[in-house]
Amino acid sequence: MSESESLSPLPDGWIKKESRSSGRQYYMNKYTHESQWTRPTESAKRPDKPEQVHCFHLLVKHKDVRRPSSWRQETITRSKEEALQLIQDYHQQIISGKYNFQDLAQKYSDCSSYKRGGDLGTFTKGKMQKPFEDASFALHSGEVSGPVYTDSGIHIILRIA
Repeated sequence: MSESESLSPLPDGWIKKESRSSGRQYYMNKYTHESQWTRPTESAKRPDKPEQVHCFHLLVKHKDVRRPSSWRQETITRSKEEALQLIQDYHQQIISGKYNFQDLAQKYSDCSSYKRGGDLGTFTKGKMQKPFEDASFALHSGEVSGPVYTDSGIHIILRIA
């Protein structure tokens, strides 16, 4: 390395460190924490922040789902059509303002998230079943989905962020 290189500032996003084992200097991208022995010549690239959403949901299972049981019912025997009717009724009650989403999810959701009013927290793409993910990311903040079918059952989703 020339003297001018050692005196010039590092490109943006890089920091110089010293190896504890060898005492050699190395360079670390402060965004990705990747390191290299050679002095960087270009600014560090920031990784694209994965898009994330924060959603609540209310799940109604039916007898044909992958696990037809829940905290509410040991063996779920309702048909897919009956589950859809329940979801549509809950959706209408939420849209009309008769009940809020969290109260209905806490009382009627077949998912263990019922304890948190259906709150699934924040998640990124690739973390949920594809139909659920697609519906969640298509919603705007504050919007409630129509029925969403997955292998777990039928959901309605409230995106809050």
